[in-house]
Amino acid sequence: MATSTPPAKTPKTPKSRKLLVLLIVLGTLVALAAAGTAFYLTSQRKEAASATVAPVDPIFIALEPMTVNLQPNGRSRFLHVAVTLKVPDVKSQALVAQYLPEVRSRLLTALSNRAAESLVTPEERAQLAADIMKTLNQPFVANLPSLKISSVMFTTFMLQ
Repeated sequence: MATSTPPAKTPKTPKSRKLLVLLIVLGTLVALAAAGTAFYLTSQRKEAASATVAPVDPIFIALEPMTVNLQPNGRSRFLHVAVTLKVPDVKSQALVAQYLPEVRSRLLTALSNRAAESLVTPEERAQLAADIMKTLNQPFVANLPSLKISSVMFTTFMLQ
């Protein structure tokens, strides 16, 4: 019977071993680079999604209309006005409701200290709204935060 001898394993040469190690290292680097890129892109998507958060609905507080006498300049003039306040959150809305008599008092004072001639143009009315906002944003009590009123709008403005 003839016996066959199995083919002898050829010993690996140092060059083929170096090539194998180089391929493993390159494969690992490529895998790490792909994982890093995937992580970076995923985090960018999350940041973009958080940056496009829908805006919060504004909260408007309509105050009752009021009529005030203006500073006299020869004749009696009055202003009938309805004001709506825009606040950023429910906390500010609750503060306005809690301190509503003081809010109205400050508003009446700010309006009645004006001359009729200083309320004619749109720019003068915008200045009045800014002054009212500044007045109302002052804290009502020493340890209380300000209201953070973001806008004062006139829904009725009649000067006579």
